[in-house]
Amino acid sequence: MNAKGPDRFDVDALRHRAGAKVFERGAQYHRDGQVRILALQPGRVLAHVAGSEDYRSEVIGRGKEIGGECSCRAFEDLGFCKHMVAAALAANGAGADAEADSASARIREHLKAKGVAALVEMILNFAERDPVLFRKLETASIALSADGKVLETRLRKAIDDATRIRGFVDYREAGGWTSGVKEALDLLADLAAGAHAGLALELAERAIDRIEQAAEKIDDSEGHCRELLNFARDIHLAAARAARPEPVRFARDLVAREIESDLETFNGAAALYADALGEKGLAEYRRLATEAWEKLPARLGRTPESEEFSYDHDRLLGILDFFAERDGDVETRIALRAKDLSSPWDYLQLAEFCLSQGRSEEALRRAEEGLWLFEDGRPDEGLVLFAAGLLAKAGRGEDAEARLWRAFEKAPSLGLYNGLRNCAGANARERAAKFLEERLAKSAGSYSTDADLLIDILTREKMYAAAWASLRKHGGSASRKKTLAAASEKQHPREALQTYAEEVEQLASNGGNSGYAQAAALIARMRGLRSAAEQAAYVAALKQRFVKKRNFMKLLE
Repeated sequence: MNAKGPDRFDVDALRHRAGAKVFERGAQYHRDGQVRILALQPGRVLAHVAGSEDYRSEVIGRGKEIGGECSCRAFEDLGFCKHMVAAALAANGAGADAEADSASARIREHLKAKGVAALVEMILNFAERDPVLFRKLETASIALSADGKVLETRLRKAIDDATRIRGFVDYREAGGWTSGVKEALDLLADLAAGAHAGLALELAERAIDRIEQAAEKIDDSEGHCRELLNFARDIHLAAARAARPEPVRFARDLVAREIESDLETFNGAAALYADALGEKGLAEYRRLATEAWEKLPARLGRTPESEEFSYDHDRLLGILDFFAERDGDVETRIALRAKDLSSPWDYLQLAEFCLSQGRSEEALRRAEEGLWLFEDGRPDEGLVLFAAGLLAKAGRGEDAEARLWRAFEKAPSLGLYNGLRNCAGANARERAAKFLEERLAKSAGSYSTDADLLIDILTREKMYAAAWASLRKHGGSASRKKTLAAASEKQHPREALQTYAEEVEQLASNGGNSGYAQAAALIARMRGLRSAAEQAAYVAALKQRFVKKRNFMKLLE
């Protein structure tokens, strides 16, 4: 990769990717000769960059497509770092012969001149001093065993060792643990389609069980366990297709796993494993799910919540819905969803499903039934809007409007107002505003969400003067004030400037680079709302007041 070649990293893209300040620091590292290129290939540079310590930086891509990683803390916390910038610039400036003359290329030629035995001894010497490398080589060697029993014993031990948890694993250690488990799973993946498919099937189940148990003791913020479980499940599926286990017994095992797994590793297993189960296995799968489903009680209206019921219900519904959809049986699919109608949300799901199947009349009937059944409680906005939409499409606009007003006057919201606006036009605005004003008058002296909603409605209608007047009269949350300021800054610059100044004061006072950056962005926005002299005076006052906050001062410059 030379400065003129097609694989050069685009400097503007590099600056944009890193940010101007990080880019300049990286460029200084490059100018100071702190980069040592280890490997240089088309679309890739690997380098050691000297800083407070040596960092391993790898930059990949070409032109404007740039990625990679670095061993420094800044990359882990923030992403693209100065060391990566320095490595990319060093690659751009390398000569035409740099790739062939890199340390990596020289080492490669040196190793090629060695005999196999010498290389083996060299690697073993390194591995004996590096536990991670030794484990990788030991795991990779397991598949060389030709004896089935020995292979099983070694693979089982590899899986158990890799998945073992000693105490709690925080998110910084989770990546290393995941890497070890993946190495063991890679061995199973190699066996899944061959003569040892049955063994791979059995051990994949063991791996899944152990990963699920380990997940309880891992801070898995990065989703490593889900990735491992999906990989192990894919191995299990491939092995099942190759091994063709006895279908009835296999179906019983899969049903239990799908229903009982907390991590839903086998969610949708009937569809995924259909070809491995065959018709006989699928029939048993369906029989077992139906048997369990029939033991669950139907629920209509408000009933005591049962977490266990909901847990089984959702999985069994998914299984039986797969079979009903496979048969083209819409009636059964509707009946499945109608077994639990203990909340407005359940009615909404059922009504939406009916509509998706072209049954608009039944969808409206189900929606209205749900609204009637739960009319004593807080109206469900989604169900109300769904029913109103179907009523309007059916030519029953007055019924739709009446339904929306009943809900709005019971639990006003912007979503319901938008429904009314679409249904009743501008008349809805005056009636809704009057209704909220009356409610606010009754609750004078105490905070009410109605104040925020009135501001939302007036802002939506671009009635900015009325919105600011409402804010002064009834108050409102800080977030609503900011939203109104941003929407109306051209029409009401004085109010917007005051709002932005209050927020800048808060952000600068609380400290933190993120807050300083937000404050600087607001200050820049304020520039377009007043004269240059007024802005300069404001910034000067800020500098005087926050002079000790050095990072904020840098941004103000």
